[in-house]
Amino acid sequence: MASIERIRPEGLISSPAFSHVAIVPPGATTIYVGGQNAVDAAGSLVGDGDIAAQSVRSLENAKTALAAAGATLDDVVQWTVLFVDGSDIAAGYGAIASALASDEPALVTAARVAGLGVPGALVEISAIAAVMR
Repeated sequence: MASIERIRPEGLISSPAFSHVAIVPPGATTIYVGGQNAVDAAGSLVGDGDIAAQSVRSLENAKTALAAAGATLDDVVQWTVLFVDGSDIAAGYGAIASALASDEPALVTAARVAGLGVPGALVEISAIAAVMR
C-alpha cells in the first residue's frame, strides 16, 4: 500500500514539528476537516480564556472529525492553526505539539487572526488528510 511521503529538503529548516512538502499517492481519498474550535457537542466553549485548554479541545474535535471519515492524525497532510492575535501561541501550540509530533510530521500553517467565529475562541484548527481506501 502506498503512503503519504513527507519531505524536509536540505537547504530548508529541519524541524520535528513540520515537513515542507507532502506527496499524496494516486488513489488516495482526500479528507478535508473544517475549522474546529474548543466547543463541546452542545456548542458551548470549553476553556474560556485558556489557550492551552482550547488548543487541546480543538485538536480533540479535529481528531473526532477525522475518525468519522476513517482517518487518524497519521493521515493528516496539512494542519492550519489560527490563533487570535494577543494569545500566547507558545502555550497554545505547546499544549498540542506532542500529539502532532512524528518522525514524518504533517505540513503546518499557523497564523494570527483578529478573531474567530465562535465568541471567546482563541484557536481554530483545520486539516487536510489522505487515506488509501
